[in-house]
Amino acid sequence: QAQLVESGGGLVQPGGSLRLSCEVSGVVFGLYHMGWYRQAPGKQRELVAGITSFDSTNYADSVQGRFAISRDNAKKTLYLQMNSLKPEDTAVYYCNAALGPRSFWGQGTQVTVSS
Repeated sequence: QAQLVESGGGLVQPGGSLRLSCEVSGVVFGLYHMGWYRQAPGKQRELVAGITSFDSTNYADSVQGRFAISRDNAKKTLYLQMNSLKPEDTAVYYCNAALGPRSFWGQGTQVTVSS
């Protein structure tokens, strides 16, 4: 059974930066497509950024140019570098691992952007 553990969330001022991490165990990490999702209060969960097993990346329009997703297959860890944070980036951020019909989620980490 896969386990995904996010870390790195917190409170940051507008314009600041955070780096989220997601440590994965229980699966062959390098085979999985990975993604960061977020869910703000009263809103649906949305894809923020994704990275395939071939390191191809995609981003939501709202974070393009500000966020960067990366992975370290040796460390079985997914990252999300978030720069120029805005109040509207406030949400719980979730890590996802997907391969075919299999999909696993982490417990989430809170990111709050506020002055």
